[in-house]
Amino acid sequence: MLQAMKHLEDFTAENFYISAPDVDTFQYNRQLKSLTIRQTDLSDLDPGLFQPMPHLQVLDFSETKIKSLDFLFQADLSALRCLKLSGNEITVINETVFQFLPALTYLDLQNNPFTCDCSNAGFIQWVKNSNQTQVVNAYQYTCSFPVAEQGNKLLDFDILSCWMDVSFLCFISSTCLVVLTLLASFFYHFLRWQLAYAYRLFLALLYDSRMRKAGARHLYDAFISYNVDDEAWVYQEMLPVLEGEQGWRLCLHHRDFQPGKPIVENITDAIYSSRKTICVITRRYLQSEWCSREIQMASFRLFDEQKDVLVLLFLEEIPAHQLSPYYRMRKLVKKRTYLSWPKAGQHTGVFWQNVGRALETGDAPTETADLLTGPAGC
Repeated sequence: MLQAMKHLEDFTAENFYISAPDVDTFQYNRQLKSLTIRQTDLSDLDPGLFQPMPHLQVLDFSETKIKSLDFLFQADLSALRCLKLSGNEITVINETVFQFLPALTYLDLQNNPFTCDCSNAGFIQWVKNSNQTQVVNAYQYTCSFPVAEQGNKLLDFDILSCWMDVSFLCFISSTCLVVLTLLASFFYHFLRWQLAYAYRLFLALLYDSRMRKAGARHLYDAFISYNVDDEAWVYQEMLPVLEGEQGWRLCLHHRDFQPGKPIVENITDAIYSSRKTICVITRRYLQSEWCSREIQMASFRLFDEQKDVLVLLFLEEIPAHQLSPYYRMRKLVKKRTYLSWPKAGQHTGVFWQNVGRALETGDAPTETADLLTGPAGC
């Protein structure tokens, strides 16, 4: 009997084993060429079972609850030509397993619940490109997972999106992030003011275009731009004369700005709703962020419309060297005449007449009109 077992070439068992055969079952069957085990639970199959079978050519493990082909990595089945694994529970196949089956020419994987995602991309590619192995009815294999792919054909799954190199994508993403961080840092430290100017100029141009299309008239004669520390002078000295005596319609932050509206929008509305902007200049004004934004916006309007819409009123003497850090203000003072409250001295009446004349002048550009008390250069 033992001698007969040694020369056995074919072995078939159907619904015979309760579980996977013991690893020593075929230790005396070195001539075995065909092994068929069906309708048996081989989910815990030991690859050592195949060690005594160096000449095995046909392996049929159909309907045996096999979930993976990983057992073939260690099975040493270099002579295997035919592999039948239909009706199992295989969802994902690692295509590299077929490198361990160099003689394989026939493969049957019908009626397995395949997963149609990138985990099977390699296997799908192998099936399409293999010239040696015939995969039986491969184009009829259907998807069981995920739910969105159920019923679709396995080989119809688009594998192109799966070939992106994850490490390369990570490299590109991290590189872009580093470059963007460096650019953001550069812009913040060296170009933030230029970008802020460009943004506010865009808002101003947009607002001006909207106002022109609507044909809107100016609501005020002048918007008064001043620092809150100089509010007392504005209310006690300026308003009684310009509004009370001369009858100008003035726009002031605390009185005329719309509550709840963004401050930048309020500033833009105030400047473009007024014929002119009067900037009450002091050292505190120059140091104020919001005052700086107001004169920037007024300068943008001056640049855009090329009209005499800006009046500079110095409430205190500021030497030229102290204006050096404030490039925009220094540039405006060099190009335009300006009003000086300290130089008015006891002749405040003449000073306010000059302010009134500045508000009366039309929109034509003027840089050297001889109606202000300060010199054209500083």
